[in-house]
Amino acid sequence: MLALLAAGVALAVAAGAQDGLAPGNRFVCTALPPEAARAGCPLPAMPMQGGALSPEEELRAAVLQLRETVVQQKETLGSQREAIRELTAKLGRCEGLAGGKAPGRAASGKDTMGDLPRDPGHVVEQLSRSLQTLKDRLESLEHQLRVNVSSTALPGDFREVLQRRLGELERQLLSKVAELEDEKSLLHNETSAHRQKTESALNSLLQRVTELERGNSAFKSPDAFKVSLPLRTNYLYGKVKKTLPELYAFTICLWLRSSASPGIGTPFSYAVPGQANEIVLIEWGNNPIELLINDKVAQLPLFVSDGKWHHICVTWTTRDGMWEAFQDGEKLGTGENLAPWHPIKPGGVLILGQEQDTVGGRFDATQAFVGELSQFNIWDRVLRAQEIINIANCSSNMPGNIIPWVDNNVDVFGGASKWPVETCEERLLDL
Repeated sequence: MLALLAAGVALAVAAGAQDGLAPGNRFVCTALPPEAARAGCPLPAMPMQGGALSPEEELRAAVLQLRETVVQQKETLGSQREAIRELTAKLGRCEGLAGGKAPGRAASGKDTMGDLPRDPGHVVEQLSRSLQTLKDRLESLEHQLRVNVSSTALPGDFREVLQRRLGELERQLLSKVAELEDEKSLLHNETSAHRQKTESALNSLLQRVTELERGNSAFKSPDAFKVSLPLRTNYLYGKVKKTLPELYAFTICLWLRSSASPGIGTPFSYAVPGQANEIVLIEWGNNPIELLINDKVAQLPLFVSDGKWHHICVTWTTRDGMWEAFQDGEKLGTGENLAPWHPIKPGGVLILGQEQDTVGGRFDATQAFVGELSQFNIWDRVLRAQEIINIANCSSNMPGNIIPWVDNNVDVFGGASKWPVETCEERLLDL
């Protein structure tokens, strides 16, 4: 049996090696049992029971598979041979362009792309050696190219070139630093000039604000003016811009001049929501001058309707409702129980020359003041008698800490006017 198997393999290999045979000519060797050989006629191979192949069929399948493998290896080697030949030609051209070798090196070298042995093991080994040779030649070519580039890019001494380049960079850096210093100095100068200009503008604004605070008028000082109310009407009046806080005591002083008859009218009135007569000084008809606090009345022993300047002060405290009345520095009256324990309400309207029936309005012409007013000041305490005397004889100037007499705090309406005045000087003329 072994002899027949060996003979079959040999015939199959010989048939696969012959390329000129016709496609239809095949030789098949079939092992015959002894009985068939003696009979002298071939018998077809019969499959064994149970599905197992007979030795002849296994041998036939192995031969066919070997032949197909040889054919595939032959085709693969042919295609790889062409690819390797193309790579070898390109590599030869690259080496020729590199200038380090003779142009005919590829033709004179060993031909590694010749006919390859048909043994697959030898074929693989030969291909590995060829590929390694190609790889070595490529690495050599890259190294040569790098050497050539380095030799052309760095002429002369590399250290000298590097130092020269560093020197140039250092000079450029120093130049840039100098430019930045110049710009910094220029910016500092511009900043200083801008600062001086800003300070000058601020000083001008401060001076302007000071002028506005002083009244920005033709008066010698912010308090050197008077309000003139020449007619008894219900539309001439002055209004104090500031209002009062809550007060538990006060002193109100003013200069006035009037020759109206009967009664000088209402020099001032203070009204709050819910109480139009919170603080009122009034001389109405033939009645004496009255001080009203929370609509409570105290008659004051004052006489001022002679057409001359007079200094009037009234003081009040919520404690027991005590009050005092001064004329030209002299205390002429005092009393108590005038709206005791009643605090003066804040946030009202203070009017010069009119009595208010509602907050800021409903004036009555019969109660209007006719004359001139000046130096209307309010303090949140009871001034001492000596302080009032000093104010009255013009030896002391004490603006009110709640309501001071300044031009920009008083507005006039309906034909009332403000005029410059020195009340002390005019008072001397009245003497």
